[in-house]
Amino acid sequence: MDFAHTPRARGYLESVRHFLESEILPAEAAHRAHLSAARERPGPWTVPPVTAELKAGARAAGLWNLYLSDPAHGPGLTTAEYAPLAEQMGHSPLAPEVFNCNAPDTGNAEVLLHHGSREQRDRWLAPLLAGEIRSAFCMTEPGVASSDATTMAATAVVQGDEVVLNGRKWWSTGLGHPDCRFLVFMGLTDPAAERHRRHSMVLVPTGTPGVRIERMLPVLGHYDEPYGHGEVTFTDVRLPSDAVIGGPGHGFAIAQSRLGPGRIHHCMRLIGLAERALHLACRRATARTAFGRPLADLGGNRERIARARIAIDQARLHVLHAAWLLDTRGPAAARGPLSQVKAAVPAMACDVVDMAVQLHGAVGLSDDTPLAAAYATARALRLADGPDEVHLALVARLELAAQQEQS
Repeated sequence: MDFAHTPRARGYLESVRHFLESEILPAEAAHRAHLSAARERPGPWTVPPVTAELKAGARAAGLWNLYLSDPAHGPGLTTAEYAPLAEQMGHSPLAPEVFNCNAPDTGNAEVLLHHGSREQRDRWLAPLLAGEIRSAFCMTEPGVASSDATTMAATAVVQGDEVVLNGRKWWSTGLGHPDCRFLVFMGLTDPAAERHRRHSMVLVPTGTPGVRIERMLPVLGHYDEPYGHGEVTFTDVRLPSDAVIGGPGHGFAIAQSRLGPGRIHHCMRLIGLAERALHLACRRATARTAFGRPLADLGGNRERIARARIAIDQARLHVLHAAWLLDTRGPAAARGPLSQVKAAVPAMACDVVDMAVQLHGAVGLSDDTPLAAAYATARALRLADGPDEVHLALVARLELAAQQEQS
């Protein structure tokens, strides 16, 4: 493969980088100050006003819905073309929403675009792509091993012209956003069907009777406001049967199609997160002195910085290769590489951020730098969209099969 960016990707990359550096990074302090003040008062989370201003600027600049490969709804970039743009977004927790490219809305939009009915797309996809609303994804459950989605206990039972939902979900990303208007719920519909045809995905408007947000969950002390990860119960929630996406029994197949792009998008952004951490580490290592010398000259820190540089560059090439396979050979050919990057990149990001925290000392543990939140993000992604062990098991199975074929 050719790792050079296409002319189209280079143009967007230059624009995204300029907008990030000139508009988003300078706004981070005001954004953090708003969220910090909001924690001191009761009530729902609010969105810092600067977010809407930045979103309007990004949309006016044509930097909007960049993740969608369908030219009817975005610029029509390939996965490999989008990769460097997502990396730039990973530099700031603000950036993905500013460009309308934040999870779980990206995955939910893909689901609606490829599997939703015309009515579902008109009602939910159009305002989602316009950035007017946000959404949440409800799949993980506290009572079962979510690494095996076939063990899901929540139910989505079709009764006549209705579908009835019951169950408890948690780590439902996006649930705390004040603009969250619908949830994508996955539940068991037919326990007697083939194991991958038992589940359904259902669109649930927020405020539907029987839907109750029990609590918001912190990740290593960080709530990821204003999006958040919530625990939510569904008690005899009744919806028209046309709220089912793609028809009953298609939930597992839809989930697999959703998670593939989502996994690589996470990895792309983590490259940017690691780059931001390395930048902060280098700045600290050269500006801070101890025992009469810069930190860069103490305790093997030069070697640590070098190894971080190598690890980030290796991870970037690995992600680009997986993206290229997705574009040129399809999801089946990219299945192994997608699991490889999902296992490798969050672990790399954790290591790089941890090194940056160590160089910063106690301040690295506080909210005075973005490092603590960055570590929480990277560490959580070693579990989200499948834990490391699930991806490593798949990589091993594919490798053993390939080796047996050659012998």
